[in-house]
Amino acid sequence: MAGRQAGFWDVEHRLRQLSERGDPLEKLAATVDFEIFRAELVAVQGPRDPSKGGRPPFDPVLKFRMLVLQAMHGLSLAQTEFLVADRLSWMRFCGLGPGDAVPDANTLWVRRIRI
Repeated sequence: MAGRQAGFWDVEHRLRQLSERGDPLEKLAATVDFEIFRAELVAVQGPRDPSKGGRPPFDPVLKFRMLVLQAMHGLSLAQTEFLVADRLSWMRFCGLGPGDAVPDANTLWVRRIRI
């Protein structure tokens, strides 16, 4: 199907198929309330200095979820970045859509050394 752009409903259909097949990440997300870690993650992140400019920081819970994936699968940070951008089930676990920006390996490294 070269040249055909995937539509919104195609992505929804694929995600529904993954759910029907028992996506383990969907089960993990339903079991673990990652939001309970938000306050601690924000505290570790520290205050942001808006005078330095740059893009707004990525959500700390998103980065934490990516680090959970990295640890679960024994991946490098670069591999984790790639797989979150590549796999729909990993995107969904992280709360991302196909068009959303994914934190890069350097961003995850900064998060990891602060935790």
